This record gives sequence, structure tokens and C-alpha cells, in this order.
Amino acid sequence: KAQGQKDLKDLTLSAKDTVIGIAASGSTPYVLGGLDYAKKIGASTVGIACNSDTPVTNNAEVSIELPVGPEVLTGSTRLKAGTAQKMVVNMISTASMVGIGKVYQNLMVDVMQTNKKLRSRAISIVKEATDCTDEKAKKALSEAQGHVKSAITMILLNVDIDEAKAALEKADGHIKNTI
Repeated sequence: KAQGQKDLKDLTLSAKDTVIGIAASGSTPYVLGGLDYAKKIGASTVGIACNSDTPVTNNAEVSIELPVGPEVLTGSTRLKAGTAQKMVVNMISTASMVGIGKVYQNLMVDVMQTNKKLRSRAISIVKEATDCTDEKAKKALSEAQGHVKSAITMILLNVDIDEAKAALEKADGHIKNTI
């Protein structure tokens, strides 16, 4: 338990954070220690376990129980349990991305263009979001210094980069709230 608490302390966890404790069995001491510490400092807590009525899910504000039954290979939690938990984590992370404005329509719009493939993807995203030409998408991305959300906002609102940035800031980074 102590290590789970220590690791969260080292991350400077605060009451603004949410801790998601994941334990296939629902009783892993490390996870329980992390959840205990999170609750103590006022952070939100979620427990995910592959059994019902477990210490992990009972000690969290939100409990997600995935009773998948016994594994095909006794002692292995990488099969059904791991897959079920991964699906839940994928859903949580996707919903989080939508909630913080990293998605517009069905497009991930906070693309970091670190290679040729991602630069191409950014152009495609701007084109799809705005129904513009390849040239217009490239020009907007250039003026926005590669910032996809700004490029999209520039095109949709027919404004320059400064106005696009101001609109995004006013809308807490959500493109849909700028239009």
C-alpha cells in the first residue's frame, strides 16, 4: 500500500485530479494504497476490477465492475480481465479527450506534427473539418504554425490567426464553441 501512496505523492497529485485504480482481482495493495491517498487529499477516485464487491471498487467514488469470470489459463490476468479493463480505459480516455476539446466532430484535432505521416494527417483533418482544398488547409496550417485547431478555426470563422486563437481561448479550446 505504501508504494502506491508514495508514487502519487511524487506526482504531486492534487484535489483537482482523478485517480483510476485498476486491479483485475480488485484487491491489489498498491492500487488500494493509491486510492486511499487520493481520497485523503480530495482527488476523485474510480475503481475498476474484474470481480464484484471488491476492496478496490468499494473504496472508490465510482466503481466499474467487470465480472468476466475465470481466465482460460488460471493465474493469468492478461486475457479476459486485461482486455475488459483495456476497453474501459479506452472509453474513459476517449471521453476525456472529447471533454477537454481535443476532438471536433469525430476528428482528433490536437495532432502534434512530428513526422511526415502526422503532417499529412493534419492536412487531412483540416480539410475534412472545413471542407476546404488541400492548398487552403496547408496555408492555414502554415499561418497557424502547425496548430490544427487554430487552422480549422481560422477557416471556419474566416479570421486570421490572432482572432482564431482568441476565439479558441474564449471557448476553452473547443472548436465547436467558437462557431
